[in-house]
Amino acid sequence: MRTYIIPVLFMLMNNITMRAQDIYKKFFLDNSVVAHRGAWKTKGIPQNSIESLREAIRMGCAGTEFDVHMTADSAFVLCHDNSYSGKTIEKHTYAELAETKLPNGEAVPTLEKALMEGMKQTDTRLFLEIKPSSTTERTVLSAEKIVQTVSEMGAQPWVFYISFDYDAIKRVKQLVSSSVVAYLGGNILPGQLKKDRITGLDYNHSVFKKDSSVIKDARELGLSLNVWTVNSDEDMDLFLRHDVDYITTDEPELLLSKKK
Repeated sequence: MRTYIIPVLFMLMNNITMRAQDIYKKFFLDNSVVAHRGAWKTKGIPQNSIESLREAIRMGCAGTEFDVHMTADSAFVLCHDNSYSGKTIEKHTYAELAETKLPNGEAVPTLEKALMEGMKQTDTRLFLEIKPSSTTERTVLSAEKIVQTVSEMGAQPWVFYISFDYDAIKRVKQLVSSSVVAYLGGNILPGQLKKDRITGLDYNHSVFKKDSSVIKDARELGLSLNVWTVNSDEDMDLFLRHDVDYITTDEPELLLSKKK
C-alpha cells in the first residue's frame, strides 16, 4: 500500500515544472482507460455507485469517472441526472434522497464515501465531474465546497476535476493551483484553455474527429487530452493511434483488452 506517500510526493511535485499529463500520471496506472460512471455495464451494476467504482479499480482502469451534485442541505451525491428517484437533487436534502436505495441496495453514494473508497488504493484516479446547478452562482459554490471536501480529506492527488461549466473549472484552479482540471464542453480552443490555466481538455470524440488539429495544438501547449464517450471498436482504435492521455468509455473491458 502506497497511499501514505502520495500526498507528500504530490506536494513536492508542485515545486517542479512538469507537463500536466506527467503530473497526473506520476503515481497511477497509465493504460488510458477511464470507466464512465464506474464499471457497470457488463455485470449490471448501478452507475455512479460505490460498487461500480470498486469494479473499475478491480479491473485496473487508469481512472473511474463519477458525477457529483449538491443537495439542498449542501451534501454531495453521485448521480448523473439532476434528479434522483423523481426528486430534484438541489431541492431535496440528502436524507430525503437516501430514502430510495439503488438497485444493489446502496444508499445514493456521497462524495465523501467515494473519495474514501478511492483513497484505499493508488492505481486508479478519480475523475470527479462537477455537475451544473440551476444557476452559475450555485454551480461555483458547489465547486468551492467540493474542493474544500477533497482538500480536507487529503484526496487531491487522486482527483481529476472535470465539468461542462467553465466558471466552475476556473474556480477550482483558482482555489488550488496544483489541481488537475479539464473542460468538457468542446467549444474552447487549446490556446484559450492554456491562457486560463486549465490543465486539459476532455472533449467528445466528435470534436476531435471533426478537427484533429485540436489534438496537435493541445499537445504543443502541454495540455492533457481526454476523449468521451468512446464505445465502438473503430473509435477506440482511432484514439489509441492518436495516443491520447485518457479514453472515457462505457466498455472498459473492451478497451483494456486492446491495451494488452
